Amino acid sequence: MRAGTGPTRVMIVEDSPVVRRLLTHIVSRDPRLQVVAAVESGEEALAELDRVRPQVISMDIRLPGMDGLEAIGRIMAQRPTPIVVVADAVEDASLRISLNALREGALSVVEKPVAPTNASYEAVANTICTQLAIMADVPVIRRRSFAQRPQPVQRPLQPDPEALQVPTVVGIGASTGGPPALARLIGALPRSFPVPILVVQHMGASFMEGFAAWLDGQVELDVRLARSDEVAVPGRVYVAPGDRQLTVAPGNVLKVSADPPVGGQRPSATALFSSLARAAAGRAAGVLLTGMGEDGAAGLLEIRRAGGFTITEDESTAVVYGMPAAAVKLGASRIALPLDLIAPRLLRLVPGGGR
Repeated sequence: MRAGTGPTRVMIVEDSPVVRRLLTHIVSRDPRLQVVAAVESGEEALAELDRVRPQVISMDIRLPGMDGLEAIGRIMAQRPTPIVVVADAVEDASLRISLNALREGALSVVEKPVAPTNASYEAVANTICTQLAIMADVPVIRRRSFAQRPQPVQRPLQPDPEALQVPTVVGIGASTGGPPALARLIGALPRSFPVPILVVQHMGASFMEGFAAWLDGQVELDVRLARSDEVAVPGRVYVAPGDRQLTVAPGNVLKVSADPPVGGQRPSATALFSSLARAAAGRAAGVLLTGMGEDGAAGLLEIRRAGGFTITEDESTAVVYGMPAAAVKLGASRIALPLDLIAPRLLRLVPGGGR
């Protein structure tokens, strides 16, 4: 818990009585957290919002009446509060809706709790509590909507005079707030984008296949989970699988491995960026988006030192200005840009990508 403030006040929104009781039990036993309300509908959540004044909300998506997406939108309009979506990772439809909830202002998605007899019960319970405790400290505001799909840039742009060499590969790292930011950035790139894009997004391992499928439906480029020894090709986006490191060898040959976490992360943006610096040297571009912590900063510095071009998301648009800030502090960022200006800059780096 935060010093001098007492435990974090949590509202649980879940229509299933069994899951609601289980979540209440899980949260209540954590000394960092205090359940101030456990309700079964979005309508009840809105009615209780001003009375119980939660510091973070655990939100189900499939709710009777007002669904979770609408509830999130109305909460963010009425009283902006950090929201963690608790989703069923094995249901593709539920996961797609949950990822869309991140566009409405939710901060992260975690897996629904399993039965106490399940071997992964404690790990899942710990993840839920840790996400609630961490996200409660994230400042949230009435943000602009990400719901409108961006239109890809229609015309070729002039080469970027600040780039030492034309990149042959782009790496992108993101964490908290990353899914909608990635959809926004990659969605602004045309299908003809002339180099491959490699993505590390911090998310529960069980969600990654569904995340790749969701992102594929949001953008013009082809999106898939990366496979080891596959050669990355232009116009395709490769997402690091859950709980695996994604790196690249010379010739844009992908490597997916169970190598140890880097800075506590697997997949790690730093691991990806470091491999890009070694394999592509000055012909790599690295982009570090919104996220908590410092993952990616050290690797981005390696890309810059190797002569590659590095971009960090500007604080003005980052949901959590943690990872980009760490990179700026290290001197790893060649330029910081608001989210919607990153795609046009990439198209200047790799001319010929416009339609």
